[in-house]
Amino acid sequence: MIRTANRLHTVEEYYFSKKLREVRELAAQGRPIINMGVGSPDLAPSEEVMAAMMAAMNDEGAHQYQSYQGLPELREAIADFYSSKFGVRVNPVNEILPLMGSKEGIMHISMAFLNPGDEVLIPNPGYPTYTSVTKLVGGVPRQYMLIPEDSWFPDLEALQKEDLSKVRLMWVSYPHMPTGATATRNQLQKLVDFAKKNNILLVNDNPYSFVLGKNPMSILEIEGAKEFALELNSLSKTFNMAGWRVGMVLGSPDHINAILKVKSNMDSGMFYGIQKGAVAALQSGKSWFEALDRIYMTRRELMFQLADKLGCSYDRSSVGMFVWAQLPKGIDSAEQFVDDVLYNKNIFIAPGTIFGSNGEGYIRFSLCVTQEKIKEAIKRF
Repeated sequence: MIRTANRLHTVEEYYFSKKLREVRELAAQGRPIINMGVGSPDLAPSEEVMAAMMAAMNDEGAHQYQSYQGLPELREAIADFYSSKFGVRVNPVNEILPLMGSKEGIMHISMAFLNPGDEVLIPNPGYPTYTSVTKLVGGVPRQYMLIPEDSWFPDLEALQKEDLSKVRLMWVSYPHMPTGATATRNQLQKLVDFAKKNNILLVNDNPYSFVLGKNPMSILEIEGAKEFALELNSLSKTFNMAGWRVGMVLGSPDHINAILKVKSNMDSGMFYGIQKGAVAALQSGKSWFEALDRIYMTRRELMFQLADKLGCSYDRSSVGMFVWAQLPKGIDSAEQFVDDVLYNKNIFIAPGTIFGSNGEGYIRFSLCVTQEKIKEAIKRF
C-alpha cells in the first residue's frame, strides 16, 4: 500500500471543502438550499475587464508561457493602484510579485521564510489556511488571541512578555477576516514596531479594504514597514474576480526575490488574458467602488434583519463582505446551531469555530447572496 507523506497527518481537509460537498448533496436531493457560508462574489467583473481579456486573446504570444513576475504593465497597474488608493509607493520592477490568488502567496511566503521548527504567530479567530500551511511546511503554529473587548486586535504587550525567540513570521489581517474589524494607523504602527523589535516578518493579508470600507489602509503606509512587513492583496473581492485567481504580494526587493525563488519553481506564469483583465480592473474609476458598495450595503442591511430574526448581535461598523454575529444567549455550539439551520431551514451559514476556538459562539454570514435569497431566508424564520 502506498503511504502518504507524514505532513498530511498534520492537517485536515479544508472545512468548506467537506461541508460544501454536504450542501451540494442536499441541493441535489431537491432541497432549496441558500448558501450564506462562502465569500465567493456572485457578481460579475466590469464589462471593461471582460472586454480587455477577450481582446487579449489575439495578441501575439497570448497563449504562450508567461513571465514568472507577471506582465510589466500588470505590476505597473498594481503600483499605480497602491499609490492612488493607499498613498504607498512601490517599485513595480522589484517590489511587486503577482500571484495566482493570494492563497498561493501564503504557501510561497511560508516556504520562503520558514524552516522546520520555526514558530508562526497566527490570529485566533483567523483564516484557517495560515495554520494549515504552517504545518505543511514544518512550522509550529502559535495562536494569539483576539477578543471583542480589544476590538479584535492583538494584545502586543502580553505577547512581548512571551518567549518569541523562535518566532519568524506573524500573520495579521486588517480589515480582519472573519470579524470585519479594522485597525487604526496607530495600531498598524504598533504592529510594525513589534515586528521590528522582535525581528519577525509581519504579513498583512488585505483583500477586504474596498468592500464597505470607508478608510482603506495598507501596512506599507507605515514608514519603514517594508523592512519587516509584506502585504498580500487580491482582486477576488474588490473586482468580483475570485475565479480568475489574481493576487499580489508587495514588499522589499529582498523579500520579493525570496518569494520569487519559490514561485518560479511552482508554476509557469499567469495566463496572459487574465493579466490584461486584471490591468483593466485595477484602473477602474470611483464609480465602480461606489456601485459595489451600494449593492453590499443593501445586502448587509437585509442580513442584519436575518441576524435579528435569529436573535444574534453584531457590529454595524464592521467592513468586508461578511456579517460576524454572536449567537443568542443560551446557545453554546456554533456548529450545532449551523447544522440545525441547515437541516431545518435549508440555509447554510459558516460556524465561527472554523476560524479558531475564539470563534465559538459566533456565526458568519456571507454577503455574496442576492437580495431575493436573503429575503427568502428571512421569510423562512
